[in-house]
Amino acid sequence: MSRPLRVVVVNGSPTERSKTMGLVRLITDSLAQKLEIEIHQTNVYHLGPSFTGATSRDELDPSVEEEFAAVESADLLIAATPVYRGSYAGMFKHFFDLVGQYALTNKPVILVATGGSDRHALVIEHALRPLFGFFQAATIPVGFYANSGDFDGDMVLNAEVYSRIEVGLGDVMGSLQRLTTVR
Repeated sequence: MSRPLRVVVVNGSPTERSKTMGLVRLITDSLAQKLEIEIHQTNVYHLGPSFTGATSRDELDPSVEEEFAAVESADLLIAATPVYRGSYAGMFKHFFDLVGQYALTNKPVILVATGGSDRHALVIEHALRPLFGFFQAATIPVGFYANSGDFDGDMVLNAEVYSRIEVGLGDVMGSLQRLTTVR
């Protein structure tokens, strides 16, 4: 690839400095050691009133529409959310409710979630993967989940999380290689 890989992170956390984004930073830092990447971050909780009240894309401010365009044109999408009440954050879901139905077809997607305990670990398989299955996205087989005990503030401490990231990024590299071979 002659240009950097366009990685877009959709942050479903209400705050930019969070456990969720700490896990994402660890993933993107590891990915940057393997590939030249360019990162764009969409913080769904900061998109403003035109987003929160929108029922269709034509109701969005142009700056918010640019965030959707970034997601839809990404080479790699990282969908990251904290777990609330057993599932993804409501604003995170609202964002994807407005994404074009076929805009993510075959797009590689890394699924990331954080929660208070391991009781929420299956959110990746039971909530996130079906959501991106609807879009016919190419979700990476290994999802990334960490619980509150894996962190000190927003820094990941658990060595198992680091190991899982290396395994998952191997899947990412394979997906990207298959996509560039097909194109």
